[in-house]
Amino acid sequence: MDDFRVVISIDFGTTYSGFAYAHKVNTEIITNDSWPEQIGPLKTHTVLQYDKNYKNVEEWGYPALAKKPKKSKGKSKNQVASRPIEHFKLYLGNMPDNEKPVLPKGITYKKAIVDYLKCMGKLMKETIGTRWPNVKFMEQVLIILTVPAGFSDQAKAIMRECIYEAGLINVKNSEKLQFTTEPEAAAVYCMKVLKEHTLNIVGTNFLIVDCGGGTVDLTTRQLLENDKLGEKTIRDCGFCGGVYVDKGFLVFIGGKIGHQALRLLQENHYGQLQYMVQEFCRKVKLLFTGVKEEYKTFELDLEEVCPIVKQYVTDDKKEQLEDDEWIIELKFEDVKKMFDPVINKIVRLIREQIKNSGPISAMFLVGGFSESKYLQKRIREEFLNQVKNNNISVPSQPVAAIVRGALEYGLNMKKIKSRRLPLSYGIELAPLWKPGDPPERRQTHDRIFKFRRLVEKGIEVDVDQEFGLELHPSYANQTELSIEVYSTTENEATYCDEPGMKKVGELRLAFPDPHLGFQRTIKFTLTFGQMEIRAYARNQQGRSTNAIFEFLV
Repeated sequence: MDDFRVVISIDFGTTYSGFAYAHKVNTEIITNDSWPEQIGPLKTHTVLQYDKNYKNVEEWGYPALAKKPKKSKGKSKNQVASRPIEHFKLYLGNMPDNEKPVLPKGITYKKAIVDYLKCMGKLMKETIGTRWPNVKFMEQVLIILTVPAGFSDQAKAIMRECIYEAGLINVKNSEKLQFTTEPEAAAVYCMKVLKEHTLNIVGTNFLIVDCGGGTVDLTTRQLLENDKLGEKTIRDCGFCGGVYVDKGFLVFIGGKIGHQALRLLQENHYGQLQYMVQEFCRKVKLLFTGVKEEYKTFELDLEEVCPIVKQYVTDDKKEQLEDDEWIIELKFEDVKKMFDPVINKIVRLIREQIKNSGPISAMFLVGGFSESKYLQKRIREEFLNQVKNNNISVPSQPVAAIVRGALEYGLNMKKIKSRRLPLSYGIELAPLWKPGDPPERRQTHDRIFKFRRLVEKGIEVDVDQEFGLELHPSYANQTELSIEVYSTTENEATYCDEPGMKKVGELRLAFPDPHLGFQRTIKFTLTFGQMEIRAYARNQQGRSTNAIFEFLV
């Protein structure tokens, strides 16, 4: 993995995405600010516009957003075009299906992710090729991909598959792709801020609250010797990012136009609905401070932002809107009610993290939603006395904190010494059934399938720390072995079908030297500290043998 010349970090987000890059020799970090139809922003929109058959991407990023609808007396002209596709990253999160965005027929979330990464990948390859013409992208570029703290092993495996299908790595298991969590990357970025605050003392604990579009991710880190980071508590994650304020706005709109009208808009004229949400974000959400005296009631003109809605509003709702000339007022309390349920969830996540970590010397708010003045105000009101010297801050360019921190991590991966495991991991073994074991679990040949824990949830593991077992062949001429690997939310478990248990993947081991029969042993080990499970195996002479770990996706 040391043969790379350039590092690229990718922050693939629910609502916005970006990338940064640097050369291994001249380590100046450059955050990309050149996008389709945009120069200057450090991220572009995670949105796709397909052709009308949803086969080929026509636009991505900012140009894929719905444009201002044209007024027309008859049916809207906008309905012929395909609808913009957004928020597809949420499919990778552990959330109920009815809360995931509805995608058009023919579009799966994996197709959307691959297509978006292909578009961004084309721009990345052009950018690297322009800056360093002799760099071979597929052979000499290391990619660091950031993922939410709550992503499962399967979600990371799916992202690896998507990166491969997007043509950014040569082989699916390439070491040229590495992962870090979004809050971990932000922690690396904020290390220099600790120095500015003269808090760069070994043992200092600090909390990262990464407020993104879809998720809010938290990690409490401890500064160790030689500018390394350990993880103080299990990282946490919740679906309470900025997009949930937008959902609150749509619930409010549904109350004004009728929920049936809102549903028909979502199904038939998603572009106009999206444009209305954009207007809300630009003119209300981004400016809202939570101070009543600073707020001016906003008038949303439906005839301007969503003219097609007039076809769907009926009965008393229609009469009221006609009386109001199709203008909806967003008063201070209305907007506050859109923010409060989301911010209350963030506050609960922070409270739980501080309870588990103990005293912290600093709290950093990063990510796009962290720029909300109302969110900042609420967090300061709630936690000012729980952080040493009231040290709650938003670093410069918080929207780029993740992608720049991930790039720094890629340039020096030894910055992260340890991580805490959010789950327990183990394997399924088949020892002999013995009296006292459940009779219904007795298998042929008097065996019973049981869970054998390798590593316990919540412990801090070094990045390269290995956990494993020594195994013997089941029969004399055995040449390979297959072991199922499981994770569980519990600290202890006996069987692999207990609640909270999930099959992660399969470990396949070569068992060489069959002529030695039962005299052979093989020691396999797994590492869990590198964001992805890695497998290793050695025979009784200590020689490496083939070990392949395949994730269940």
